[in-house]
Amino acid sequence: MSGGVVTKAVIPAAGLGTRFLPATKATPKEMLPVVDTPAIQLVVEEAAAAGLDDVLMVTGRNKRPLEDHFDHAGELEAMLAAKGDTEKLALVTHSSNLATVHYVRQGEPRGLGHAVGCAAKHVGDSPFAVLLGDDLIDPRDPLLQKMIALRGSRGGSVVALLEVPRDQIHLYGCAAVEAIDGGDDPDVVRITDLVEKPSVEEAPSSYAVIGRYVLDPAVFGVLETTEPGRGGEIQLTDALRTLARDIDPADGGGVTGVVFRGRRYDTGDRLSYLQAVVRLACEREDLGPDLIPWLKDFVATL
Repeated sequence: MSGGVVTKAVIPAAGLGTRFLPATKATPKEMLPVVDTPAIQLVVEEAAAAGLDDVLMVTGRNKRPLEDHFDHAGELEAMLAAKGDTEKLALVTHSSNLATVHYVRQGEPRGLGHAVGCAAKHVGDSPFAVLLGDDLIDPRDPLLQKMIALRGSRGGSVVALLEVPRDQIHLYGCAAVEAIDGGDDPDVVRITDLVEKPSVEEAPSSYAVIGRYVLDPAVFGVLETTEPGRGGEIQLTDALRTLARDIDPADGGGVTGVVFRGRRYDTGDRLSYLQAVVRLACEREDLGPDLIPWLKDFVATL
């Protein structure tokens, strides 16, 4: 098992966001606001809250706004400081101070496994986290912290799982799981196999892989020899399947699953994105008290 404390996060952000056209024609989908905060900032905030102060974004063309967002905006900051608008100044500087953010280009879009492989030189021989921007995890449910702790105690790699209706499993990677002997947490399981987007008939369970991983660096060597899978892309699920079948954490193998039962917001499609915005806005102290009564009245008119 490769040792070391998990301090680095990898965020794949090279997708074109075609499901949100025309909004994403010139704006990266990661910059779409969830209420008033770009989705990508919420992901970096989650990483920082888990102690990951080194973030690598795997980007592609037309992603320059991501770099600008996490950089200091000198002219804007100076203007707000001169006006004495400390509240807005704090909002502007917050994203710049979350973590040290680095960038690498994926080049051609060859799948999530290829995107993760692009991080090999930056990550080196240390374990690292991968956070996908389409899954937003509520900060009141510290999933990533639990996963990092499990990596420290069990070794190998750790994957987040979500129990979904059987007829939706074809939308996800799916895990075959078994209980851990002597385990005291039923939501921590051993993953014995993984299948990318199986049919209902082929799915080994109803446990879907969601977008949080804590990976042993052994995954990089596996990714180098992983053939393109579903969709002609290099699938991270396929590489993890190989590691799951090597149950010896001393070799970087073994994959532990964490069944997540907290609050998750799916921003991967338009309807789920809108639902996430409404749910989070309703919970805001500055918006909820006015928005909730309006929503009730509006829905009553439908």
